[in-house]
Formats: sequence, structure tokens, C-alpha cells
Amino acid sequence: MIAAKSKISVALLAVALTLSNNADAKIIRSPAYHARHANTWQQGQTGTNQCTQWGKSSSDSMCQNIFINSIDDWCVFSAPTPNSEVGNTEREEVAWCTKSGYGTRLIPDGTVTGAHFIKTKRYVQVTARGDFTKLNIAKGDAGGELDPHGADGNGNPIGGLVFSTAFSKDGRPSQIHEWMNYMSDSELCIRACKSKSGQDQALCQHIYDTMGCSWVMPGNYDEHTFDSCEADVALPPGIYGSSTFFQDHGNTPEAHPAPSSSNCKSAASITNGDTTALTAVAKNASSGGSSSSSTTTTSSATATVTAKVNAATSSNGRALAAATSSPSGFSGNGAEMKGGNAAAGLFVAAGAALVAAIAVL
Repeated sequence: MIAAKSKISVALLAVALTLSNNADAKIIRSPAYHARHANTWQQGQTGTNQCTQWGKSSSDSMCQNIFINSIDDWCVFSAPTPNSEVGNTEREEVAWCTKSGYGTRLIPDGTVTGAHFIKTKRYVQVTARGDFTKLNIAKGDAGGELDPHGADGNGNPIGGLVFSTAFSKDGRPSQIHEWMNYMSDSELCIRACKSKSGQDQALCQHIYDTMGCSWVMPGNYDEHTFDSCEADVALPPGIYGSSTFFQDHGNTPEAHPAPSSSNCKSAASITNGDTTALTAVAKNASSGGSSSSSTTTTSSATATVTAKVNAATSSNGRALAAATSSPSGFSGNGAEMKGGNAAAGLFVAAGAALVAAIAVL
């Protein structure tokens, strides 16, 4: 009997150690500095979140991590191949940034003709105009919306991740879980909403993919000026009192007024000193590069991801990302997935240990 009790004690100790050693599998950390980024984390992902393989930047980068930090340090998602329509490539867009250091493609000098960065207590936002055919968008394309949801929960682009230093206490990027990015051939806007603010989903809606920047994110879209401002929080797009507007349902209401801004500071035009991307765009255009496309799945199935206990997807399809340094405290790009599947693996392991102990009694 004593031997049997000893075996049970050993088994329970093993369970406790398993739970202790893997406790962080159930904890959402933002940012998770210890994590190494996964190459991909969503089924069907055509790019990567492990972007160090592209060096500081590359015109061939397939990185799908973007950052929105300041007037001269931000990124957007755009097409990987020339002359592409946003609606055809929304599942496979890649990162284009104003700064080198993230392993992304660079927005060519002279592309952006006006940009305006605002920070509120609930989100950060960039509105801009320019020649975004240099970001591979087809001339004349009215564009479309990119967000972390998509029709099947995998996001547009699939696996795309967004980070910002705006709400971190130590100046390092943390992951933004709710965001929206609209792109056309001449106008763009992107908003990254503070996680767990209670308003992040409403302020970063993802159901207005045909409405465009000026309706969803009213603000300053002036050309030939670049500035950074603080601002009041905008009214959530599509919500009017107790009513919610749905696109293609009746008459479209007027956009909400742009929120008041203050403490505005002028900035220089956006340049990064690297014309590699510009040269690559010109080269691709002259060689008659064709656009790639993908079919948007219309099912409501959620993302399914195979993962290990210490690198599992979260149960709500969100990812955690590591951050270290460069240029805004970030070097290794990508994500470590933790949460529901990790916890499941944890308790399966614990249960197996307990069953094994009982079996020897």
C-alpha cells in the first residue's frame, strides 16, 4: 500500500511539474520577448512572419508583419506582384514599410505625397495619398480592405500581423489584435486599435470593405504636407446612436466628422534612402510582370493551425510576437502562438501521467 501511495505521489509530482514548466503556454504576453517567430502560423499563408531571412529589407521580401509607430515609421500591406488589384491579392499581401530594419519591402522614395499620423488613447492611425502603383497596385484600382479576420477567420492577408510601440510601456512593439488597412492606387489609411480597450473591435471594424478611407477613417488626406498630431477618439464607423449601418443595406449615411486634433508637428517628406524597391518596381513593370490572385473563401470556418505545446495558436486565432531591437526595438519578425491548443496539449500530458500511475497500482 505504501509503495502504491508513493507511485501516486510521484505521478502527481510529474503532473505538477508538467503544469509548472508549461504554465506560460496559457499566458498571453505582449510582447513575448522570449519567443522566436514562427515561419507561418495560418493555413494557406503565402508569406512569412519570420522576416529576418530578408535582412534589413528586400524588394523580394514576403514578410507579413507591419508596424505603425510614428509619421516616419509605419507600414501597410500591399500586393507582392505588379499591376495587382487589391481584391484579387488580399489574401497574400506583403508588408511595405517606410523604414529599413524589419525585413520587409520598402516604400520607394517619392511614393507618398502626403501623410498624417495621429495618436489617440484608443488607436494610432495613418492617412496618406500618393502613387501606390509603386506598391504594385494596378492603376485605377479603387482598392479594398485588409484586416485580421477575412471571410474565414484567417485574415487578409492570411497570417498578417500588426505591431506598434504606441501603447507599450517600454518602447518595444506589442501586437495589435484589431486593425484595418484600406489601400487603393492613390489613397491609403490604416488604424491600429489598442488591445483590450473595450472599444478595439468597434473602432477597428472589419465589415466595411467597400466603403473606403474617407468614410471609415475621416481625417486629413491633404497632399504635400506631412504631420503628426494627437487627436480625440473618433466615433466608431457605422454606428449612429443605437443603430448600426451595414453596407449595401439601404442608403449610406454620411461619414462621421473627423475628430479634433492638437499638438500637431510638421514632418519631412517620407524617405528611406533606399531606391532598391523603386528599381525593382520599374524592372518588373518593364518585364510585363503579371498579377497573382487568390480566391476568397466564403465559409465561416475558423482557422486551424497545427502547433506544438509551446508554439500553439491562441483559441481566438490571435498570435503573440517577440520584440527585441531595431528600428523601434524590434528585430526578429514573426509570432509565437500560445493559448487554447497549448492548454489542451498540457492537460493531455498531465492526464497521461496520472493514468500511467493508476495503471501500476
